Amino acid sequence: MLALMALGAPIFVALGVAAMVMLGLEGRPLLDAAATSISGINSTTFLAVPFFVMAATFMQRGGIARIIIEATECWVGHMRGGLALVCVLATTLFAAISGSSVVTAMAMGTFLIPAMVARNYDRPFALGVVGASGTLGILIPPSLSMILFGLIAEQSVPRLFLAGVVPGLIQATLLASWVIFYSRRRGFASGSRVSRREFISKNLRALPAIAIPVSVFAGIYSGFATVTESAGVAAVTSVLVALFVYKEIGLRDVFPMATEAMKSASAVTFIVIFALLFAHWITGSGVPTALVDLAVSLDLSAWQFLLALNIIMLVMGMFLDAVAVLLIVTPIVLPVLGTLGIDPIHFGIVLIVNMEIAFLTPPIGLNLFVLSSISRAPLSEAVRGIWPFTLLMAAFLLLVTYVPGIALWLPNAIYGP
Repeated sequence: MLALMALGAPIFVALGVAAMVMLGLEGRPLLDAAATSISGINSTTFLAVPFFVMAATFMQRGGIARIIIEATECWVGHMRGGLALVCVLATTLFAAISGSSVVTAMAMGTFLIPAMVARNYDRPFALGVVGASGTLGILIPPSLSMILFGLIAEQSVPRLFLAGVVPGLIQATLLASWVIFYSRRRGFASGSRVSRREFISKNLRALPAIAIPVSVFAGIYSGFATVTESAGVAAVTSVLVALFVYKEIGLRDVFPMATEAMKSASAVTFIVIFALLFAHWITGSGVPTALVDLAVSLDLSAWQFLLALNIIMLVMGMFLDAVAVLLIVTPIVLPVLGTLGIDPIHFGIVLIVNMEIAFLTPPIGLNLFVLSSISRAPLSEAVRGIWPFTLLMAAFLLLVTYVPGIALWLPNAIYGP
């Protein structure tokens, strides 16, 4: 599997070929494995994925990212390093809509990197801010990665969404604190305050965009809608807002953009199908049982197991796509969690934060390639700008790993332990 990935094979091909070869060698029926994979995606929860992908596509291409940036600039743009702060704040808001790290980094970077460079910010710093802030797209709900984890681990997606809220806000605060410190040390320019009239006007203009994630959460946690129904509302609302409120696109653009969204959703579907096939082989192969026995024989405590697992996932994230890490690690590790008393929801958030770091670490970090592409900067510049944020994210990972209450407090407060 790793060899296929190294040769550039798509994730679903590497997972599928490895699983089918091993099932064949073990003499296990492929028909049962196929039925397991198909039944795994035959769920209303998975149906939320194409809807959220659709919403993210229209958010990115329909001018909504720019509207959010303009609104947040009214709040913090006058501070020293204001544009970098705008990036953190706007990305936090956009992350509550997009559900994707790459889409968030692309949408924010397209506008903010040229603007920061024009105001004499260091380009590596600008790339680092956008790249690190973009990872919030998979931590702040709704998150496609959380839906995938919930599907494979058979965990409640609403609980996972809630578990990501407090860690997401803490991460945004840490990023903003570093931005303020670095901007003051380097003496970056501050913008001018906007007039009261412009402040009110731009914030009112942003209300329809902000209403999209609000409607999603209100639907889910009021009990009026499921995750999938709320995703459908988000998709339809994003189309209507982009088309009739901001008018950045026309009717002729809707079908091509919907087609683009469905292509992305189809790619995710194939990945999940073959990931479930891989999980089917892993479950029957005895690997999880052997891992449990190993943990028991070594007398590992929960903190030791999580430390070792974090190191393994960080190394994997340097060479594998972040989604691949999630799909490979989850079925192997799940049986061990119960033995060591680790809450699966807590582990899900730890895994998501590891995925965030994977988006930033070379040689495979997708956010690095996105930033290099949209800014036409050498990849080395993106790496140079991202490393302080990567160290900050590593410290944040330790915090989330060893203080489970950060992730579990909100879902336990609403749903009970």
